[in-house]
Amino acid sequence: MNMKKEISLGDLFRRKPKTDGSTSPALASGDAKTSFLKKEITLPGIGGASIPKRLVGLKLGASQIAAAEIVNNGAPELVQVVRTALEPGVIVAGELRDPEALSASLAEFFKASKLPRRGVRLGVASNRIGVRAFDLVGVDDPKQLTNAIRFRAQEVLPIPLNEAVLDYQVLGETVGEGGERTHRVLLVVAYRELVDRYVRACTDAGIQLAGIDLEAFALLRALAAPRVSSADESEPAAARVAVSIGHDRSTLAVSDGRICEFTRVIEWGGGALDVALARVLDVAPSEAEPIKRSLSVVGDDVPEGLTEESARKAREAIRREVQSFAREVVSSLTFYQSQAASLGIADIALTGGTAHLNGLAEELQRLVGVTVRPGDPFARVRVNKSMAVDEQLGSLTVAIGLGIED
Repeated sequence: MNMKKEISLGDLFRRKPKTDGSTSPALASGDAKTSFLKKEITLPGIGGASIPKRLVGLKLGASQIAAAEIVNNGAPELVQVVRTALEPGVIVAGELRDPEALSASLAEFFKASKLPRRGVRLGVASNRIGVRAFDLVGVDDPKQLTNAIRFRAQEVLPIPLNEAVLDYQVLGETVGEGGERTHRVLLVVAYRELVDRYVRACTDAGIQLAGIDLEAFALLRALAAPRVSSADESEPAAARVAVSIGHDRSTLAVSDGRICEFTRVIEWGGGALDVALARVLDVAPSEAEPIKRSLSVVGDDVPEGLTEESARKAREAIRREVQSFAREVVSSLTFYQSQAASLGIADIALTGGTAHLNGLAEELQRLVGVTVRPGDPFARVRVNKSMAVDEQLGSLTVAIGLGIED
């Protein structure tokens, strides 16, 4: 079966010019230093104060806890990265199910790793978090801007404001021919109950949060520095697309190099491959994990311990699951492309623990029809000479991005 014909979007992702300045104006020159990833979700008692130079990025996944300690003094310096396994069921699909168990695991993790318990930036990712960019026209009084944004939030995001944590950043301001001001706003809204559970678990573990950030923002921040400004460019650059594949979910993020224009959490991860292998090989999912790591998605190799027939069945099972994931990626990027002023997509940076699977990038590229390349978790940081570097770096990308302060 030629799965590429079923899924590929071909030239749709290559290059898509923006509309002219009348409907998609360049940002004002005063916005040149705005970073698309600096803003965090702020909560009462969290954020608002100056961000410390030494930050600990904390990534909580379904199968592990990962942390990156970074000193932001000029070029960010990575001091240490650590991780540990997390019991199944504590976090499911980005939702904290057992705060007490997480709190105990965090306390033990920070003590064993000798991580600072202050200056910790926590990452969150869930389909119950909404991100939108929109324009507000005709609001001149800065004091009225917040109220106008909150009112607009009720229209663009399906979360009741009395149940939500809301944060925004004004990305730029333009003035029309008639003197009417237009503000471009990036809005983030999350269910308060979802965020509060994580905050309580961290607090009970003795961790003082400096902020809460979206994993999508951290992912983009880790893989590439933000462009300073798009105002002077004669033609738009291609969109930056990053995908981080975790154990039970994956984060997809698209940016124009300055702001995160689109993000989605896909309910698919490396655990789906374990289950698929367990089914065809009649083993437990935990036994399927090392088999998955020994196989290549492409080719016809026969790893030690497998017969030629069992290797063929295992590879076919993996390919079926990867095809399912590719469909979700294509669906997400098609939605992004349907938006006004979207950009063409040159390639996809792939990271996360499952990204290390042999042949996965090649298979996704074949299915999606866009170049898929490995993302470099160390793209933005200097690595301290005394730090031991693990070969399996993909699962640390978001933690590193959480520790970077642009």
